[in-house]
Amino acid sequence: MSFVNPSKVISCSAFGLIFGATTCLAATPSDEQLQAVVKNAVAPVMQQQHIPGLAVAITLNGQAHYFNYGVAAKDTGQAVSENTLFEVGSVSKTYTATLAGYAQATGKLDLSTQASQLWPQLKGSAFDHISVLQLGTYSAGGLPLQFPAEADSTDKMLGYYQHWKPDYPAGSHRLYSNPSLGLFGYLTAKSLGQPFDQAMSETLLPKLGLQHTYLQVPASEEKLYAQGYDKNDQPVRVSPGALDAEAYGIKTSAADLLRYVQANLKPAGLEQPLQQAIANTHTGYYSVGDMTQGLGWERYAYPISLDKLQNGNSTPMAMQAHKATWLTPPQSEPANVLYNKTGATGGFGAYVAFVPSKDLGIVILANKNYPNAERVKIAHEIFSQLTE
Repeated sequence: MSFVNPSKVISCSAFGLIFGATTCLAATPSDEQLQAVVKNAVAPVMQQQHIPGLAVAITLNGQAHYFNYGVAAKDTGQAVSENTLFEVGSVSKTYTATLAGYAQATGKLDLSTQASQLWPQLKGSAFDHISVLQLGTYSAGGLPLQFPAEADSTDKMLGYYQHWKPDYPAGSHRLYSNPSLGLFGYLTAKSLGQPFDQAMSETLLPKLGLQHTYLQVPASEEKLYAQGYDKNDQPVRVSPGALDAEAYGIKTSAADLLRYVQANLKPAGLEQPLQQAIANTHTGYYSVGDMTQGLGWERYAYPISLDKLQNGNSTPMAMQAHKATWLTPPQSEPANVLYNKTGATGGFGAYVAFVPSKDLGIVILANKNYPNAERVKIAHEIFSQLTE
């Protein structure tokens, strides 16, 4: 675990709240103080939610800090580390969006294209009138959260899309959806002329310098793959489904996911098309309440209250349709915003958040699916201590 960059000064009031300090702590918090901030936020949640293992990674002024708790698997007792591989569920959608942003930046993909133009088998369906952008922003007209069980396979999904009928005019409502974002990724790969898995694993991930991020965990890395646990504390891992790679297929470590966050915070070191790709994902297209929808990422004005951030990541936000108020033109990254994304599979829960103006980001990975509100609370509490 590294020491805090000495250029960062934590507010005296924040540390006074934690440590009871009546005078300002000299300069910068020690490693032990930073560890205490994280532990105070994490420990009660781990206990209440019966989380076997949890990894927190923080980037602060470009410096990485790792905090690991519990076990990656109950049967072996192997300790969690920053290299433990976790399923990150829908955080995968931000990688898919970045691939789309890359296809955009390299002139291969126009988000205004109708879906059926990229996949001719969809001609004559509702997708004659639904754009790639609407799929990437969950505004196709009411695609559901999950595929119906009878359509949740690669060989059945085309028939599902061909017969699907929208509940709302395209673009009018947001309804969070794996079939929507999954198809967005599938069409992105078509525009690149490669299968999605190949485009992600051989193009995007290497270009981002992510060497421990996988759609399929290789045999050589299996020993690092955490065991997930369901609500009954039974071991479980993600199972195959239609467009699973595109919507929820990433497995990665806290260290590699933090590198990805750092790329989003400071993309200047990347090749130009990737810089543009990240800017494309940070672009806001419409708002629902306090949340502005980007590609993959969801953003909020910062600072933000805990209630507002929890509301934006709530069950109603994920399960219900909400009228979208489009930004015309789309809005590039404002000065003070927080980007975030939750993700879960049956046995894992993830949360990522970052604030570019503060050069601050956090990754929280657990081998149990626990409520979003608790994940957001951990991050919000830590951010509150690290910003004035």
